[in-house]
This record gives sequence, C-alpha cells and structure tokens, in this order.
Amino acid sequence: MSRRSDFDAEPFTPLPLTFTHRLHTLHKLSDRISQAAYVADAAMSMSEGRCLAAVGALEPMSVNDLAQGANLDKGQASRAAQALVAAGFVRKDADGRDGRGVVLSLTPKGRRRWEQVMRLIQRRNDEIFGCLSSAERAAFGKALDVLIEHARHDSGPA
Repeated sequence: MSRRSDFDAEPFTPLPLTFTHRLHTLHKLSDRISQAAYVADAAMSMSEGRCLAAVGALEPMSVNDLAQGANLDKGQASRAAQALVAAGFVRKDADGRDGRGVVLSLTPKGRRRWEQVMRLIQRRNDEIFGCLSSAERAAFGKALDVLIEHARHDSGPA
C-alpha cells in the first residue's frame, strides 16, 4: 500500500473547527463560569464541589474511586478530600477490606452541602444545555456517550 504524499493529502481541518479544539474551548468557558458559581453559591472550589458531589453520589468510596468519579488525578482528589474532611463535610474511615485504605462518606453537614452542590450542578447543566432542544440534548448526550466509550477503549484501562 503506498502512502499519499503531503502534496496529495486533503487540507487540514481549520483548527477552530476541530473537535478537540471546540471541546477544549467549551470546557474552559464552562469551567470559568462554574468555578465562580462554586465559590459564590457553595463557598468552595470547583474541585472540592466535584469531589463532594462524587462522594454523595457514590459513597462509600476510596480516594482512587473519588479521583475517577470526579475526573481528577489522585493528588487533586486526595487534597480535595482532605479539605472536605477538615470542613466537616466528609468522614474518613478505615477500609474494613484493606487496613491501609480509607473510605469516604458524607457527614450530616456534608449531606446538606451536597444537596446545595447538586442544585448548583443541575442549574449549570441547564444553563449550558438550555440552548438545545430536547431532541438535540438527547442526540448530543448519546453522541457523548459513544465518544467517551470509544476514548476509553482506545486509551486502555483507566
């Protein structure tokens, strides 16, 4: 099989029209607004809010599970978890299955803040997707699921 020369190749897609560029632009714009909302509405950083949301949705969980559930690296998840423990929102207990590990769960104070954070997340979700019709939201959600699964398959184990 012969390789096409650079002169025969079709022109590149303009950078602003590439999926990765557009996705990154949306991510940066959304994060900037979301970070301000977390500080104003929940008095915490976005990383802490995302971690609190993940703990509340998936508790009890390990720090590794938290990192995966909140889409953070382990160091970020560990720091956010420690901040949430210090604030009294999350309880850290020894893992009964692994004496070296810990499990995270919400405290009653954390449950109240979790509900506040979840309302903020729902509001942000509605603001971001509010410009789409119900059919467009469903189609976009399905497309995102396919792309995420494809990326997971291509990237190997998480």
